[in-house]
Amino acid sequence: MSIRERHLSSGSSSRDGAPKRIRNTLLAYIALTKPRVIELLLVTAIPAMLLANRGVVDPLLILNTLVGGMLAAAGANTLNCVADADIDKVMKRTARRPLARATVPTRHALVFGLVLSVGSFFWLWWTSNLLSGVLAVVTIAFYVFVYTLLLKRRTSQNVVWGGAAGCMPVMIGWSAVTGTIQWPALVMFAIIFFWTPPHTWALAMRYKDDYAAAGVPMLPSVATEKHVTLQILIYTWLTVLATLALVPATGWLYTGVALLAGAWFLVMAHQLYAGVRRGEPVKPLRLFLQSNNYLAVVFCALAVDSAIALPTVF
Repeated sequence: MSIRERHLSSGSSSRDGAPKRIRNTLLAYIALTKPRVIELLLVTAIPAMLLANRGVVDPLLILNTLVGGMLAAAGANTLNCVADADIDKVMKRTARRPLARATVPTRHALVFGLVLSVGSFFWLWWTSNLLSGVLAVVTIAFYVFVYTLLLKRRTSQNVVWGGAAGCMPVMIGWSAVTGTIQWPALVMFAIIFFWTPPHTWALAMRYKDDYAAAGVPMLPSVATEKHVTLQILIYTWLTVLATLALVPATGWLYTGVALLAGAWFLVMAHQLYAGVRRGEPVKPLRLFLQSNNYLAVVFCALAVDSAIALPTVF
């Protein structure tokens, strides 16, 4: 092959590789935002908005609030990746994250997270109200500074208190509609607050060696399986009771689904605890996966119940 032919071949290869590099870079930045986590958070915001005015909500307001919430969650998750880059490299579950593999420069990720966070505040302030924007900023600050930097590496109760950040989308959604925070929003906050520990600890039981290697005192890495599953059971009961506390503001559809789904969730938690007490092999991932379904079912029922404005139970 002549020098000219080799040059042309090299140029063609470079041009062919450019789209792939751009695509990989975009995917890496998207991965920083943890899209699956965002999906779960937004699922809870819509029902909160519908309940706030029993179905009479401007679709554009819902869309704008979801965009603002998505920006806030994406910003918080990106900043979390920046702060946790060192332990993400150690843990098998997180070793493929962009900063752990150095596919995105840390400085660029930091700027990206800050831009998303600031953007969420101004978007929510502009499209809904100042309270929603302020709540978004408080959520991001709490998740990054209180949970990630203060609690996560220091206490086994990290996800109990740090989980409060994941409860905030319902507060943001409610405030976007009403401009205030009222008791149903606080109950929805409590539902997610109590749901977070069993959901997270079930996954952490599967990866407890990872957390131990990274020096993160997640409860399953520092306590016995019996103690962890008992805590899961207690918080599952609290979750179900919290869903029932919302019944006075809802109709029969939500009430029925909350009771049935709650019974199902409790059975799974009891089975996990009983299995550990009998010395059977632990299968916590089943509870982790089904806990996602539980929360989605309960909040979808709340959304439908509110959208069609069924008569309240009381």
